[in-house]
Amino acid sequence: MTRGGSPFACGEPTSAAGHGESTSGQRIDVAVVGAGIAGIGMGVQLKRSGRDDFLIFERAGDLGGTWRDNTYPGVACDIPSQLYSYSFRPKPDWSRRFAPGAEILEYLRATARDEGLEPHLRLGEPLTGARWDDENGCWCLTTPRGEYRARALVMAAGRLSEPRIPAIPGLETFTGPAFHSARWDHSPLDGLHVGIVGTGASAVQLLPEVARRAASVTVFQRTPAWVLPRGDRAFAPGEAQPDRAELAAEAERLFDARIAGSEALARLRATAETHLREQVADPALRRALTPTYELGCKRAVFSDDFYPALQRPNVRLEASALTAFDEGAAVAASGARYGLDALIFATGFETARPPIARLVTGRDGETLAAHWRDGMTSHASTVVAGFPNLFVLDGPNSALGHSSAFEVIEVQLGYVLGALEHLDARTDGTPLEVTADAEAAYEAEIARLAADTVWVRGGCSSWYRDEASGRLTLLWPARVAEFRARYGVFDPAPFVRAVPEPAGVVTPS
Repeated sequence: MTRGGSPFACGEPTSAAGHGESTSGQRIDVAVVGAGIAGIGMGVQLKRSGRDDFLIFERAGDLGGTWRDNTYPGVACDIPSQLYSYSFRPKPDWSRRFAPGAEILEYLRATARDEGLEPHLRLGEPLTGARWDDENGCWCLTTPRGEYRARALVMAAGRLSEPRIPAIPGLETFTGPAFHSARWDHSPLDGLHVGIVGTGASAVQLLPEVARRAASVTVFQRTPAWVLPRGDRAFAPGEAQPDRAELAAEAERLFDARIAGSEALARLRATAETHLREQVADPALRRALTPTYELGCKRAVFSDDFYPALQRPNVRLEASALTAFDEGAAVAASGARYGLDALIFATGFETARPPIARLVTGRDGETLAAHWRDGMTSHASTVVAGFPNLFVLDGPNSALGHSSAFEVIEVQLGYVLGALEHLDARTDGTPLEVTADAEAAYEAEIARLAADTVWVRGGCSSWYRDEASGRLTLLWPARVAEFRARYGVFDPAPFVRAVPEPAGVVTPS
């Protein structure tokens, strides 16, 4: 019997369904929801640790998450390629310093293929509901193909999966194509008058490409972004690529620039100001592009061609938000009106209130969305009180404002493996459920760590913080090394029923 394949009480056993077949009550040890970076990484680590009794559910017809969905022209990572990959699966031949989106997607596909995950993937099978069955100690899952019962549930849906489109009065009267950057319409834009809503990370990447094709581009800027130099380039054939550990250490040092009032922050802001001054000669345009909040309060972006693109003769910056459509014209907050043929929303995602949380119901009949009514909470950014044997990857307070998402995700993968080891050792089948006190203490600790950061004191509103409560709910507000030191080894003490460390078990880090 493989590890993780031990029987557990979870309803009546049935024969396992094959890939793509309907199922009714199929029993599995671990269910993973989402086949992006976190879900694929979880599958790899389950497989490498000898656990074969798991399935990865993905609503789309392919894996890849963010890098499957975002196919807009110019899409690429803004973290160095070597750091934006699994440390346990390095890629020695990235094409560029910052990998293009298609190359990252192929890296994830190759990882799934080479690590033997394909038999475990359930592509095109979205989760439609998950309910904790306290009597049988398992999660009851539903999909369009049937029902599953899982001892443990790992949510790996990520933060960048649900596009956010603002409510624009009259938008329904616009007759041209209107789409989000993560749902790119690949119809030609040549010769069209195009509007781009937003000036964040996606807009900064796609504007230069769109401007080369469109007759004109109007960029609606509600709030300017701090733009830092990118310095991207292709690697020469045979060139030695940067060392991942060195890149991680360099990124860790950037955390100093996330402390409000620090010298490191002042130096970084000076770099951004110099970049703007050197690339934009017109004082009026420079003023319109200069943020009034502190650098890092919102996500800083990296580009060497965004400012030049804004100064092309066919591009206009509208330094106010798009507020309405009236008689076919796009109307800005300034009162200016624009005739457009196509509209692109580069307006981000539903990050603080993930819609999938509505589908997950815990011990007392409360959904995860209701539990998070005042903003996402957790312990160790991974477990939630009232939701036994549930693990959330890349969710509450697990993003980073100074380094790669892979860094925290990998710590979480080790934490989940350690938790599964403890579940295996519980011969009476009792689940792991973190206490409400531990969750509250973690929330207080996040607030303490965040108090002096630009995310709290930077003078802006951002997707890092919950709109209702104002709490910092997306970011881990400290260095990766501190997260790893605290949660790199699973600790059962904060759980409802703690057990001793099983003899002979080495908890993964």
